[in-house]
Amino acid sequence: VQLVESGGGLVQTGDSLRLSCAGSGRTFTLYSMGWFRQAPGKDREFVASINWRGNKEDYADSVQGRFSISRDNYKNEVYLQMNSLKPEDTALYYCAVDRSTQRTRRLEADDCDYWGQGTQVTVSS
Repeated sequence: VQLVESGGGLVQTGDSLRLSCAGSGRTFTLYSMGWFRQAPGKDREFVASINWRGNKEDYADSVQGRFSISRDNYKNEVYLQMNSLKPEDTALYYCAVDRSTQRTRRLEADDCDYWGQGTQVTVSS
C-alpha cells in the first residue's frame, strides 16, 4: 500500500496550488480520504476530508472557502485545490486513508491507517 503526494512548491501569497495523492497497492474507493498538514514545531492538523462517494466534504475553518478537496475513484486519487494561499498555509501536506466506513465526526490523524510521505508547500509573503 502506497500513497504518493505531489504538486507542492514555493508560491507567493494569493497564488494557487493543486496537490495530488495517488494510491497504489490496493483500491481506496470505499474509504474516506483526508489531507493533513504539519508546520515546523507544530502538531499535524486536519485540513480537509472527503467520503468515499465524494459527496461529503469537511474543511478546517482556516481553509474553508479557499481549499477544495475532490477525488477520482477510477484513478485511485485524491486532490486538494488550494486558492488564495497565505504564509500560514506553509507546511508539509500529507494525504491519508481512513478505512472506517462508520465515522461521523471530523477525521483525526489517529483515525488514519495509511499515509503518504508528504509534499512541501511554502507560501512567501
